[in-house]
Amino acid sequence: MSDETLLEMRGINKFYPMGEEMAHILKDIDLTVKKGEYLSVLGPSGSGKSTLMNIIGCLDTATSGTYTLAGREINELTEGELAAIRSMEVGFVFQNSQLLPRLSARKNVELPLIYAGVPPRERRRRAREMLEKVGLSDRMDHYPNQLSGGQQQRVAIARAMVGNPSLLLADEPTGALDQKTGRQVMALFQELNREGHTIVMITHDPNIAAYARRCVHIIDGELTEGGDRENA
Repeated sequence: MSDETLLEMRGINKFYPMGEEMAHILKDIDLTVKKGEYLSVLGPSGSGKSTLMNIIGCLDTATSGTYTLAGREINELTEGELAAIRSMEVGFVFQNSQLLPRLSARKNVELPLIYAGVPPRERRRRAREMLEKVGLSDRMDHYPNQLSGGQQQRVAIARAMVGNPSLLLADEPTGALDQKTGRQVMALFQELNREGHTIVMITHDPNIAAYARRCVHIIDGELTEGGDRENA
């Protein structure tokens, strides 16, 4: 893990209107993530973890406070600049793989590179390399309905990583998988982290959070440190 900071939040607050009231969802969040870290954010439903994830991933912005990602002050960016940050700096893995059913595994992985304007030959090469990395070299031309749930999630991880983002952001990545398949997917995240990739994982499951090297807890919109651990 590097000593260089990848993301830093200071005094992050988020309010949402609820009827005539303003709900205080995130409360003075301070969070620093170094390059190469593997962090889990653990919290129950309604704790604010999804809101925090959306702000980390530049899908939403804070009401107040400062957020710096990869050297950019996020709150000062336009919608177009935020879209570019999401495309270039953040790879997303969600609970459901969200693959396009009419595209093969390889073409699903190529999608972010198409949006980034990468030439066809280069994006095919990079998609093949990423699918080989996640153990799907023999499934590149299969469609999502020809893949198991675990294989679909591996394709989603390959798609998230193919653009070499600064941050891999995973939201309940094993939530739709059985325990055995979930362990296999978590082993892949650990492997990616050992290779130097920075990962922030959002989860409600302490067993899944335990795969990360560091855990923070969020309850009622407040963040507390949960300690460091060595990867298994």
